[in-house]
Amino acid sequence: MYAIVDIAGKQYKVEKNRKIFVNNLANEDGAKVEFEKVLLVDDDGKIQVGTPNVKGAKVSASVLAHVKADKVLIFKKKRKKGYQTLNGHRQPMTQIQIEDIIL
Repeated sequence: MYAIVDIAGKQYKVEKNRKIFVNNLANEDGAKVEFEKVLLVDDDGKIQVGTPNVKGAKVSASVLAHVKADKVLIFKKKRKKGYQTLNGHRQPMTQIQIEDIIL
């Protein structure tokens, strides 16, 4: 059983007991969260597609940790001018564990 869920503006495929990284959530570590924007549910071959959401479907999860993603390097250069700069950025992420998919 899996579901496609809209979490913080991005779509994720979630399954029970799976850990995923999502964009930064405002919840504390150990908090329980529920996502109600379920776009698709596959229950052993029975597929329910929402218009736009599946009615009555929820995904419950718990927040495990707030971490930073891998560093993304930004390199700028103007040739023949002697200008170059290197910057880095680490996006804040939240690790969550999917506990249940409720139909």
